[in-house]
Amino acid sequence: MSRLVLVSNRLPFALEPAGKGQWRVTHSPGGLVSALGPVLRGRGGTWIGWPGVAGEIPEAPFSKATRGVGYSVVPVALSEAERDEFYFGYSNEVIWPLFHDLQNFCNFEPAFWQTYKAVNERYAEAIARHCRPGDFIWVHDYHLMYVAQALRERGVRAVLSFFLHIPFPSYDIFTKLPQQQRLLRALLQFDLLGFQTRRDLRNFLQCVRHVMSEAEVLSSRGVQLIHLNERKVCVSSFPIGIDYESFEQGAASEEVAQRARELRTAFPRAQLILGVDRLDYSKGIPERLLAFRVALERYEELRSRVVLIQNVVPSRAEIPRYHEFKDRIDRLVGDINGRFSTATWLPVHYHFGSLDREDLLAQYRTCEIGFVTPLKDGMNLVAKEYCACCIDQNGVLILSHFAGAAEQLKRDALLVNPYDIEQVADTIWKAFRMSPAERRVRMKRMRRVVSHENVFSWVDSFLKAGSPLLRAATTARQRRVSAS
Repeated sequence: MSRLVLVSNRLPFALEPAGKGQWRVTHSPGGLVSALGPVLRGRGGTWIGWPGVAGEIPEAPFSKATRGVGYSVVPVALSEAERDEFYFGYSNEVIWPLFHDLQNFCNFEPAFWQTYKAVNERYAEAIARHCRPGDFIWVHDYHLMYVAQALRERGVRAVLSFFLHIPFPSYDIFTKLPQQQRLLRALLQFDLLGFQTRRDLRNFLQCVRHVMSEAEVLSSRGVQLIHLNERKVCVSSFPIGIDYESFEQGAASEEVAQRARELRTAFPRAQLILGVDRLDYSKGIPERLLAFRVALERYEELRSRVVLIQNVVPSRAEIPRYHEFKDRIDRLVGDINGRFSTATWLPVHYHFGSLDREDLLAQYRTCEIGFVTPLKDGMNLVAKEYCACCIDQNGVLILSHFAGAAEQLKRDALLVNPYDIEQVADTIWKAFRMSPAERRVRMKRMRRVVSHENVFSWVDSFLKAGSPLLRAATTARQRRVSAS
């Protein structure tokens, strides 16, 4: 069995200064860590990434944070300037908005690209130092799309794979990127490319056909092949899932059940509508609030009968545009509550900050309507987490057409165009009036899909797609050794 080398912008933990020379370790709660940790420990492997601190990495706190994890952890150091231009700059002011079809938010500062390349080369150097013949190297997400190019320039012949967690844009959007050809050529240095949905895969292949005239795309029903300069690149879609059992069991715990009862007691006569989002313009939070306001205007029966619980988790506070975005949300919440609230009813309960896991699971379990309406999203795991925690099967999921999860849940979620404020408002009314029997049927089917297509099956399907490439690479390596 081949060793796994996992590469991501961030390590599965972050080091944060706690004052007076002390450091705090924050572990990532994501499903990626819970799914890939056992694989790394079982195969033997290495996780390469940035530990979240700019400048010199403190040796003792880093050693303490990585002790006993069961696999090697290799840090990549970034200066403050590199962090600003690579992470906040090219990654999140160019690629993030462009790939979410929001090009008006892009800042195409040329220096950002140069720093992006330089940091990707540093990751490549770390990979080259720590990989061995026969390793399966799996690189994650939009921060590291240039890594394969840098590795090939260093003579690394290992099997290189990549998974993009965010959407891939259509050609008419992608062509606005000044480095479009250089970025595509870099991506095609990987041996296996994975995308969240079939739509992302189609968009990528469309861009390859238009931008890379020397590339040949061979269509098939399964994994697609691209021929370029005597190389074969495999591409396919691998929709990511969640740790379904962890969410379901957590929602059924006594601690969560108690918090769910308290939440229900606080709103005895209202259906609860739940929004959970990072602070990001791609999540469609203002559009959602506008639709909720229109629903209250159109349907008087909703007044005092529904409450929107909107949680916004702080994110990328260093980018000024995000401060402006939060101000807009604050104003909309104030407007709705000012116009419609009564002595006994506040229509929007707005929380800006992180939620602990038990509170989040209690809200997922209790709220009758999940409100997931991003303008564009690679997958949006909130939709799947909501279904997993809806153990009483009494929930309705309102879901954006433009979330990757819609491809799997379109049969039973209420799909909406988040830009169509009136349609979303009417869908709130439809969800509010849906019968218990229909809710149960729809939610049961969605829970089955989320359960079967979980994060562990996602890992397995990606590694399975890479297995033939590893076998072929091993055979080629043996032939080279024999020939020499």
